Amino acid sequence: MTIGRDGGYETGYQACDHFWSPEPGSYVRKLMDLIGDCSGLRVLDVGCGEGKNAVVFAERGASVIGLELSQRALKHARTLYPDVGVAWVCADATKQTWPREHFDIVIAYGLFHCLSSEVEVQALHRALSDATKLGGCHVVCSFNNREQDLSAHPGFRPYLGAHEFYQSLYRNWAIEAISDEILYETHPHNNIPHYHSMTRLIARKSS
Repeated sequence: MTIGRDGGYETGYQACDHFWSPEPGSYVRKLMDLIGDCSGLRVLDVGCGEGKNAVVFAERGASVIGLELSQRALKHARTLYPDVGVAWVCADATKQTWPREHFDIVIAYGLFHCLSSEVEVQALHRALSDATKLGGCHVVCSFNNREQDLSAHPGFRPYLGAHEFYQSLYRNWAIEAISDEILYETHPHNNIPHYHSMTRLIARKSS
């Protein structure tokens, strides 16, 4: 596993039994408010980390796959959420294939900025879009190129696409919510305060 692929989080997963807050992402909560009951929905959480976003969909009745490159993060997920029916899969998202129009919801929370280039982001976006049903939703959260303090992630060189780049990926979708805001955070393994400008969006496949 390279630091470019895991966002520099593997060190945190090694140091902590629970690296991320258990609260789902803010735009995951927004989507929950939009859809309510998830019974019967198929959900793919790609780059799921320790599983906090995947779990909330499973708890509401969805069939969920949590895909993550870090074996240690998935070990945490299985320990933290032993009784939740998520199918945890250790794999590289860029090397996966999925059935066409299979998923109702795809979550890519903190994934795209861990890829190596705009071309790689575009390719994964196409694959995830093809795997999404008409009327299905994507939830995306990614660093963008506006303001970044990477002092807590030594050696990490994220892909920093513009906010407008992520908008353009979903130009043929219906945008349900979108923002470009600064996230201030401190990770538990090194306690270094830092910040990231983040694009967050919810988009519904409309064509």
